[in-house]
Amino acid sequence: MKNMSKGLKRRLGLALLLVISLLISACSPTKEADVKSTTASANEPYKIGAVLDISGNSSSLGVPERDTLLMMVEKLNSEGGINGHPVDLTIMDNKSDETESVLAVKTLIEKGSLAILGASSSGTSMAMIKTVESEKVPMISLAAASSIVEPTSDRKWVFKTAQSDIVMISKIISYLKKNNLNKIAFLYMNNSYGDNGKKALTAAVKNSGISIVAEEKFDANDKDMTPQLSKVKASEAQVVIVWAIPPSASILTKNFKDVGLTIPLIHSHGVGNQKFIELAQGAADDTLLPIGKLSVAQQIPDNDPQKKVLESYIADYAKKYNSEPNSFGGYAWDAFNLLVSALEKAGPDREAIRGELEKTQGFVGISGVFNMSPEDHNGLKEDSAVLVKVDQGKWKLIE
Repeated sequence: MKNMSKGLKRRLGLALLLVISLLISACSPTKEADVKSTTASANEPYKIGAVLDISGNSSSLGVPERDTLLMMVEKLNSEGGINGHPVDLTIMDNKSDETESVLAVKTLIEKGSLAILGASSSGTSMAMIKTVESEKVPMISLAAASSIVEPTSDRKWVFKTAQSDIVMISKIISYLKKNNLNKIAFLYMNNSYGDNGKKALTAAVKNSGISIVAEEKFDANDKDMTPQLSKVKASEAQVVIVWAIPPSASILTKNFKDVGLTIPLIHSHGVGNQKFIELAQGAADDTLLPIGKLSVAQQIPDNDPQKKVLESYIADYAKKYNSEPNSFGGYAWDAFNLLVSALEKAGPDREAIRGELEKTQGFVGISGVFNMSPEDHNGLKEDSAVLVKVDQGKWKLIE
């Protein structure tokens, strides 16, 4: 009995030591466990959301933007992401609809997106502003209207990459003065993009010696602008300026030739893609427009600071999609890279990301060299644009 008692005591002692050892191990993780925990934290994805006009009236804008973002996030993640963090990009289609834009941006914010890219057009971008401002989430629009980022006192969280309408109108005004064209007809879409174009043009011609002798508007879904153009033909207009996007911009261009107008036709940068030319069915030749330098990258001087960036984007896009990119894809390229640059410095902190975006200086992008500030959330001036002409279905640099 004594020996059995001693054996039992020995076994109980060993069992007790094992229990104590396990308890100590549970309370004190090994260095290996610490490494695994740290690694998991370091590889936490950075969530980014994008709301784009992939279908609907503005799809000619949203599709190249989507394709550009998909290409870029794939490339970034293959190279290690942002400081070791992969980027988790969710793209939502707003169907070129303002209500759908609001629903999409709310969904992305609820899913934890650190920032929002989009939307593609001015109206869908404007629709999202109230949400991102109230939720304090940085947003980088890909649209043109100045009112998207102005006044900055009411747009603390909103930035944009497309040149503002006033920048492009300044380019047009310079051309008009140089060619002694002082009586203009203005036609514009009945939406935020068109309204902002009208506002900017009205302000630009004031005290300039240039007058608007005819003004007509049309809806994005209109299939015939002949009535408006017939009124223009009967006016004293020496030049027609149009503020619209395809497909209506293309239909108007065809109607312009059909009614026999021979005065210069100047479009906005809203038609800066090959789709505009294709939909115009041969009528786009001789059309003028101010646009970013991407479409004429091979024609700009070699010492232009943007040239290498433009050529690199063109090569990457052509390799991926076997086609050439356009200005709208360029707006997405700029937005994505501006956000990546901010995330590299700020990390996953929305307020810090917003602050870094606002401090952007000398960022060489597709749309120009960006210099932002608390007073300027676009950061592009007139030197970001060139004047081009459609010549035999291709873009030709004029000045």
